[in-house]
Amino acid sequence: VIEKCSEEVDFLSSFVSKGHRQTLEKLANGTYARVSYTEAVEIIQKNQKKKFKENVEWGDDLKTEHERFLAEEVFKSPVIVTDYPKGIKAFYMRLNSDNRTVAAFDILVPRIGEIVGGSQREERLETLTERMNQIGLKTDLYEWYLDLRRYGSIPHAGFGVGFDRLVQLMTGVDNIRDVVPYPRVHGNINF
Repeated sequence: VIEKCSEEVDFLSSFVSKGHRQTLEKLANGTYARVSYTEAVEIIQKNQKKKFKENVEWGDDLKTEHERFLAEEVFKSPVIVTDYPKGIKAFYMRLNSDNRTVAAFDILVPRIGEIVGGSQREERLETLTERMNQIGLKTDLYEWYLDLRRYGSIPHAGFGVGFDRLVQLMTGVDNIRDVVPYPRVHGNINF
C-alpha cells in the first residue's frame, strides 16, 4: 500500500488519520511481539481493575478492549497471541500436548484489535472425533469431514484476514462501519 498507493496514503494521513503513513511503515518494517494466550491473560489481569470494562479469566475470549490494550499499550506494536484455550476455539483446531489449548493464533494490531486469526488443523482422526464428541457434535453429520482425515490427511493450517478490518487498517478510518464495502440498512433484508 505504501509503495503502490503513496499519494492515497499521504491524503489519508493528512485528512483521515494524522501520521497514518508512519503507522503503516511501522507495521511493515517493525517487529511483532509474540505472547501465549496464558501470558496475555496474566498481563491483562495485572491491569484489570483500572483499565477495563470487562474482567477476563483464563478460558474467556479476549474482548477488543483487551486486544487493543496489548497492542497499543503493552507491546506498542502488533502482537501475535498463540495457544488459545480449546473451549473458545473451533473443534477442528489441533489440540496441543497440554490438552487445554489449541495450536491457534491471532494477530492483534493497534487501533483495531484482531485482524488475522488462524490455526493448525487437527489431522489426528481419533483426537478429532473425541473432540467432536466432547462438545456434542453429531459425528454422522460430519462424516465427509472425518473422511478427509481418514483417507490421507497431512499436518496443515489455515488463517483468515478480516477484510473490513484490513481496509480499516490500510485507510486509518476509525469506525469499521465506514469501510464496509456494501450498504447497510437496518431491517432491509427479508429473511
